[in-house]
Amino acid sequence: MPDVRLASPQGKWILLTTVLGSSMALLDSTVVNVALPHIGRDLGADLAALQWTVNAYMVTLAGLILLGGALGDRFGRRRIFVLGVLWFAAASLLCGLAPNAGVLIAARALQGVGGALLTPGSLALIQASFHADDRGRAVGLWSGFGGVGAAVGPFLGGWLVDGPGWRWVFLLNVPLALLCAPVALRHVPESSDERAHTRFDVLGAALCAAALALLTYALIEARTASWAVAVSAVAGVVAAVAFVLVERRGKDPMMPLDVFSSRQFTAVNLVTLCVYAAFGGFFFLAALQLQVVVGWSALAAGTALLPTTVLMLLLSARSGELAERLGPRLQLTAGPLLCAAGMLLMLRVGPGASYLADVLPALLVLGLGMVTLVAPLTASVLAAVDTARAGLASGINNAAARAAGLVAVAALPLLTGMGEEAYRSPAAFDDAFGPAMLICAGVLVAGSVIAFATVRRPAPGCVRPECRTHGSVLTPPLERERGA
Repeated sequence: MPDVRLASPQGKWILLTTVLGSSMALLDSTVVNVALPHIGRDLGADLAALQWTVNAYMVTLAGLILLGGALGDRFGRRRIFVLGVLWFAAASLLCGLAPNAGVLIAARALQGVGGALLTPGSLALIQASFHADDRGRAVGLWSGFGGVGAAVGPFLGGWLVDGPGWRWVFLLNVPLALLCAPVALRHVPESSDERAHTRFDVLGAALCAAALALLTYALIEARTASWAVAVSAVAGVVAAVAFVLVERRGKDPMMPLDVFSSRQFTAVNLVTLCVYAAFGGFFFLAALQLQVVVGWSALAAGTALLPTTVLMLLLSARSGELAERLGPRLQLTAGPLLCAAGMLLMLRVGPGASYLADVLPALLVLGLGMVTLVAPLTASVLAAVDTARAGLASGINNAAARAAGLVAVAALPLLTGMGEEAYRSPAAFDDAFGPAMLICAGVLVAGSVIAFATVRRPAPGCVRPECRTHGSVLTPPLERERGA
């Protein structure tokens, strides 16, 4: 049984190293969007390369995150966590030194592999190390400090881009890793799950990542209408079908399809796909809009986006408490509608936009919508399955959110007619930004309708989220099995 107390020196070291590890991946997902215009200008990259700079990371992370958690349970959570931290740092170093867009994209894909190893491991180490009486508070501190990191991310990223340069957005991970890994090896106890399967669904993970990569390529490059695009689209669909067949027939699938026999679980994941597709597309395009069209610096653009994260940090726990009293349906219906209203307000953000009059009201409404829906979304996912499958359910939901975001980043420029050089032209980018916000708002309304029609109050005594405070705007909180 775990017996480390939070107040002990070892407990504080464990908390520090898990916060550092998770913050590396969380910071990276929030700061890169702010750096994109500078990356494009410095490397001579077109819009497709900027899309891949975001999506190469998301493809491998979304495709492998379930496998990463299983590897930690089987071979040792600390071992896999440290491997993930060092892998992530090495890939970050390669990103920072990349001489061209191709190397940067490949390095970002490697970063996603490291993220898939360390992201589930950070929470698993907390739950496997601390005494039962302290674990809830430890998880709360871990998620709270991680949220602070998410809030600092856009500001820090903007400062680095305008100051030392965009490469330091990635190079900053190296000293963090050099601090995190030795502390983990010295102070964090090793743990594993004796119930963990001896087989791993490597084929399923590979097919999932391949399907995401091929379909993303087809969407990003569709404007060329080439044979490569058509072949990629067909191959992506084939890989997706093969993934479903492998998961259905495999002995130890990473995503057992019977979990979707719960109509509630399936419905909430459909809502997840809608809302996080909109969020992923919004934060990708908004960072560009504020710099390319409005003319702000990277620091100003990053700082401008802070209200959404700050509201999440301050109010997510209270939103979860409200959902427990009222049930999740009301919030999951109203939250996406508020977010849609926030994106419609972004239609006012164009050349010469005022932060106080135009940008801030939109972000406040968007942030309040996110606060309203994220906590009950996670609670509904956990409540829809047996307690023993809480970690699996959360992992699937988290991966679905990441996959939705990467599809949105790939598809929105295509749907709005953005050319390869659109981010270099304020007029061209602004012309496409408005329709993109309308599409995002429409997808959110669809999520609201699905929630209203399908979500019901969970049964008494079902599993509840442990991560009450949440600061990420791109993914829901990741939960693990209790007592893992």
